[in-house]
Amino acid sequence: MAAINYLLGFVFDALLMVLVVRVWLQLVRADFYNPLSQFVVKVSNPLVLPLRRVIPGFGGVDVATLVLAYLVASLKFILIPLLNGGGVDVISAMFLGLLYLVKQTGVLLFIIMLVMALMSWVVQGYNPTQMIFQQLTDPVLRPIRRIIPSIGGLDLSILAAFLLLNVLNILLSDWIPYWAML
Repeated sequence: MAAINYLLGFVFDALLMVLVVRVWLQLVRADFYNPLSQFVVKVSNPLVLPLRRVIPGFGGVDVATLVLAYLVASLKFILIPLLNGGGVDVISAMFLGLLYLVKQTGVLLFIIMLVMALMSWVVQGYNPTQMIFQQLTDPVLRPIRRIIPSIGGLDLSILAAFLLLNVLNILLSDWIPYWAML
């Protein structure tokens, strides 16, 4: 049963990350013709397009994809306990789904910045994935770069963002009882 739980958790997490990246790409107005953007759109279209017929966008935000991401996050806390023989508490699952969506967005930001930092050491020249990652992280890193400029060509803004994300994670785990378990 542990293997099934692991696989289901992976599927929910992967789908959630793709949906979050789709919303994020639209919010930062990233290059739609980038191969990574095309992958995210093509993978998520079968789920998003039918929901878009019912839920329109609002203020430049793809509300249908956001609602779908929330439903996927909440469904994880309904389906996995149900398969393990536990009871289903829909209200708790909806609350945990919202928390999980927020936490996974922070985890995704952390992963993208980590990969971006590693790519900066290895990749020479233009790389389409690196360009998308820069477009995704620029709204977060730009304010930090205003405070901490590059020192000798070394960009410390990612390190500062890592520290801020970890501090925020620690504070939220102190304030919200279920945060550390997600």
